[in-house]
Amino acid sequence: MNTVAKLAGFAAGLVVLFGGAALAGSAVGPLHDEPRATARDGMGMGAGDHAGEKMTPQAVRGLAVSDNGLTLRLARTTAAPGRRFNLAFRVVDRRGRTVRDFDVEHTKRMHLIVARRDLTGFQHLHPTMNADGTWTTPLRLSAAGSYRLFADFSHDETPTTLASDLRVNGAADLEPLPAPAPTATSDGGYDVRLDSGAARAGQEAELRFAVTKNGRPVQTEPYLGAGGHLVALREGDLAFLHVHPNEDDSSIGFEATFPTTGAYRLFLQFKVGGEVQTVAFTEEVK
Repeated sequence: MNTVAKLAGFAAGLVVLFGGAALAGSAVGPLHDEPRATARDGMGMGAGDHAGEKMTPQAVRGLAVSDNGLTLRLARTTAAPGRRFNLAFRVVDRRGRTVRDFDVEHTKRMHLIVARRDLTGFQHLHPTMNADGTWTTPLRLSAAGSYRLFADFSHDETPTTLASDLRVNGAADLEPLPAPAPTATSDGGYDVRLDSGAARAGQEAELRFAVTKNGRPVQTEPYLGAGGHLVALREGDLAFLHVHPNEDDSSIGFEATFPTTGAYRLFLQFKVGGEVQTVAFTEEVK
């Protein structure tokens, strides 16, 4: 074989080699992370979007321990029932570095939501951050079982909810989800009525709460910068649904878009006489 023929064969081989590599690369997808839309408001909608682009709202959060390049790390994952302890956790970035800069949301830099897997034992806490970036808060979990912990915060103007599990040792006596009812009583004895109409999946629902005591309307005080604070958790996976307070209404009102059909547990907190009240409702979404 002459020199020209050898060179031609070698070139053909290179074409086959690199062509195959290109096909293999396209089959496994890009080796870098695709750019993500930056969430700017409470529902994960991007602000300042490029013209012509449509951003997909992030209807639920709290389904994973990592999101938006951040990871939740608990100092412990077990506890004894009824025993008070200091819960400690950190938020770290992709390189494992502890994050220390958080935005203020609802007057706080960190909201910690705790609920047992059967959607009982709800607590809303505001931990304190130490100089090394570790968040700590006293916590007591009275009943055995598996609890979901949600760290709800904003970093670099991106609202994020990270979640992890904490197990309380002992036999767990799980409770069924209460049936939907229009009224419920808070832990401080206030009667609350929920008016939500017929909530439909994928459609914005208006949630209005009226508070009374002995049949008389009660004037609530501002709590966390609004008339009240509402957390919605979906039965089953405990997806964390972020809701918007209706700031144009003097009553306790919220706007929420339930992403799927099913049962949701609504935890409303409001303040009366300087004391925070908590009341829960079950909302069936069709």
